[in-house]
This record gives sequence, structure tokens and C-alpha cells, in this order.
Amino acid sequence: MNGAEAIAAAFAAAGVPAVFGVPGGGSSLDLLAAAKARGIPFHLARTEAGAVTMALATAELAHRPAAALVTRGPGVAAAANGLANASLERAPLVLVADGLGTAESRFATHQRFDQAAMAAPLTRAQAHAGEGAGAAAHRALLAALGAPRGPAYLELPGDAARAPAEPPPPWRPPALPPPSSDAVARARAMLAAARRPAIIAGLEATAPARCAWVRALAEALHAPVLVTYKAKGVLPDAHPLFGGVFTGGAAEAPLLHEADLILLAGADPVEFIPQPWRFAAPVLDLADWERGMDYAAPALRLAGAWEAADLAPTRAAWPDGAIARHRRAWLAALENGPSGNRGLSPSAIVRGAQAAARQAGADPRAAVDAGAHMFPCTSFWQAERPGDLLISNGLATMGHALPAAIAAAIHDPGRGALAFTGDGGLLMAMGELATACALRLRLVVVVFNDAALSLIGIKTGGRDLPARSLDWPECDFAQVMRGLGGQAWRAGNEAELAAALRAAFECAGPALVDARCDPSSYARQIAALRG
Repeated sequence: MNGAEAIAAAFAAAGVPAVFGVPGGGSSLDLLAAAKARGIPFHLARTEAGAVTMALATAELAHRPAAALVTRGPGVAAAANGLANASLERAPLVLVADGLGTAESRFATHQRFDQAAMAAPLTRAQAHAGEGAGAAAHRALLAALGAPRGPAYLELPGDAARAPAEPPPPWRPPALPPPSSDAVARARAMLAAARRPAIIAGLEATAPARCAWVRALAEALHAPVLVTYKAKGVLPDAHPLFGGVFTGGAAEAPLLHEADLILLAGADPVEFIPQPWRFAAPVLDLADWERGMDYAAPALRLAGAWEAADLAPTRAAWPDGAIARHRRAWLAALENGPSGNRGLSPSAIVRGAQAAARQAGADPRAAVDAGAHMFPCTSFWQAERPGDLLISNGLATMGHALPAAIAAAIHDPGRGALAFTGDGGLLMAMGELATACALRLRLVVVVFNDAALSLIGIKTGGRDLPARSLDWPECDFAQVMRGLGGQAWRAGNEAELAAALRAAFECAGPALVDARCDPSSYARQIAALRG
């Protein structure tokens, strides 16, 4: 066994579902061959940041660590945004990068910098295959799965990839300890005393066992559940206990002001917007780890495998109809019909996409990009299960939706995927349209095309900015998509949108709908959300 084979063996033992990347010379090709021999597929991306985002989304959907592969120097540098994304989305993955071998390092300056030091602030561990490739991969995987989860960096020089190596240690994934019996008893007492508890489910609640636990607790308590963006689907939007989406802003405040206990079920503070905590009720925090929480000190934290706690709840006493009333008010506050004549309402684009998917018998996972369009997408796209909506929330980076949707379509070809992206985000990730077309994925891309950075435009505050600081000439994304081998349509009104979406969801391969969007209602919607 050589070093590349030892790493592939460690990946296979940990259940790594796929490797994504942009290979270079050196060790990249050795690792690709070793992964193929172990049955681990490789998917060629067009950008390193896109490859890491594909690995991130795969890890979230598979609940297993994924891997990304880049060349040394510019490959590692270009992967930095993907690493930051994975770090703040708490996604377990290993980035494998080529490095300088022992002989090369004596004289090489070309493409040389301290890659591990660059990756250090963004990763849970930095390992070097020269110290033992199998053991290094094993350590990186364990670090990625530790609490909080995130990316790890593994440097694999060419000489280490081809040198004899020991097999990796036996794989035993890290396990969280159960909460203490004393903490569980105190949590039971808090729930027994509460008359109007409310649950906020977050990214740690998306694993199947935890999702089932949260649903059972909510139904036993008859308590409303709000979900963070990452936890959409932990409780279905159509469930009578669904209270809306929680960000820490104003839209969900009326419901939580009525609560006398707020239970954070795996809601990581990285998911909340940077505003003061608005709520007076005591907080019961169910968390993977003993984290700091600057927003509000919890009255009690159950740290570890919190889904193992038997909280033996008693039915609470929310007034009949109260949860439904709050949910209706939340949706009404976030509605953003057009107030100008520049194109389609953002919420009409989202609802039109879901209606067209259902009419076609499709059930795609939706990936959402950062930007003003994310607010109608996260509000109005109906989710039934965790993973029905993929989003960059902790980092909130543009360019996330398309590579995440590509990963979702690869992960589950039967369901396929839908990417909701702004024109700015798509321009950043344009090369990955070629990836989707080359792989012939079942993927629909919907572009909110308003030829501007609309979310940033709302924040100008009357500043006198240089011309074209926040906008650009309108791009014809449909023409770009056709040039890459996909199918595409443009839509400027609801009739054109309905026809385009219907045709897109009937396609066997990738399709794009370039929707001319009216951004005039975004400011009103964001004010309702955040206050």
C-alpha cells in the first residue's frame, strides 16, 4: 500500500461518498486512481471553491464526511472561500492538496507558500501525509467530525503519495457523550413548568434521529417550531405546529414574545443575524458542544448527544389557533409583490417554481444563493424533510447555490435539484454551469435577474456612490446556458415564467430559466424580517 492508497482506504472506511475537485499534477492523479480502486467516485468541477462547496453539500445530505481535491499553490488559494463556507456551515469534509516533496522543497519557490498555515484559521486540523498518510487521513476525518464539525486540511506531496505506507487505523467515528442525568432532570422540570414553550430547530437537528426527536417533542408539547434556514424541513412547512423561519430578527418576534420557554434544538449561534437577543423567556439550549452564546446566556444547556435525553414532556397550553395566527402574520409580513414595473415579483418566482415542479411530478431539493432573493426563497419554498433546502447561512456567501445544487443532483439523481440564484451569484459560479451540462444532471437553475447587487443597494443609506458601483448591464444567461449545451428560456411576466418553468422541469438534463425580477419590494421585505 502506498500513501495515496492508504488515504483512499481511510476515506472508504469512513464512508466518504465522493471526491470533488480540480486536480493538478503531483499527487492528485495518484489519489484519483486510488479512490477509483476503492469505489469512491470523482467529479470534476470547474472551480476549486465550487468543488469544496459540492463536497460541503454532499456531507450535509449524506451525514458523512466528503472530500475535495486541489493542486498546490493556486488550487489551495482558490479553495479558501469553500473552506470558510464549510467551517461556518459546520460541514465535515477533508481538503486534500498537493504539496512539495522533500527533494523539491530544497530549491522550489514556484507556487510555494505555507498552505497549511493559510488553511489553519478555516480548518479543524492540518495534517501532512509525510507523517504517515493513513494516520494523517484518519486524524483529518476525526477532526472534521468533531464538535463543531467542519473542514480539515490534508497535504499530500507526490513522494508521500507514492511511498510505502501503513494502512490507516481502524475507523471508529467520534461519538458525543449523552447529557448528564442531572441536566436532563433540570430540563424536564423546566418543560413541566412551561405553559407556552417554543422550539427553535437549527442545523444540528437535521440528522434523521434528531429530526424525529424534535418532531416527537413538538407534538407531545403541542409547541410551535421555528426553523433556521439550515433546518428547513425538520418540521414540514405544512405542519400545523410550524411557526416560521427563525433568524433572530423581527418577523418571528411576536410568537417568541408570547413564549415562556425557548428551547434551542441544535440551533448554532452562527445561524443568527448579528442583532441583540429580543426575548425575555429563559433559554434551554440543546447543543453538540459547550459553545459560547453572546446573544443570551442559556438558563440550562444539555451538551452532547441531546437526542438521547428523555424529557418526558407534558402537553403545554398554547391557545387554540395561536400558532396558525402567528404563522399567517409571519407570511403576510414577508410577502413581496412587485411595486414597480421592472419584472416579476420575487415571491411569484418561488411559488411558480414549486408549482411547476409539482405539476411535473418532480421533487427537487432547492439550493439558495446569498442575496436579496434568498428571503422569498427561504420564506416561501415549502420543505418537508431536512435537506430539502440547501443554503450558506453561517458564511452567507454568493456562488453557493449552483455547486450545492449540482452536488444534490449527483447525490440523488431521482430527485434532482433546483438552484435559486441571483445574477451576481451566478456570475461568480458561471463555470459550474459547464459542470452541470457535462454531467447531464437533472437540474433546473432559476436566475433572479435584476442586473444589480440589490441587497447591497438597500444598504447604501443615501451615500453618493460612483456610477455602476452596484449594478451592471443585464446579462442574457439563457444564451450562455445554450452555449454550454443546456436548455434555457427567458421570462419577463408570469405567463412566460409558467411556460418556461414547465418546460424546464420536463427536461431530462440541465435547464435554466432567466427570470427578469423586480427588486423594488426587497427593502420592505427585509425591514419586516429584521426590523
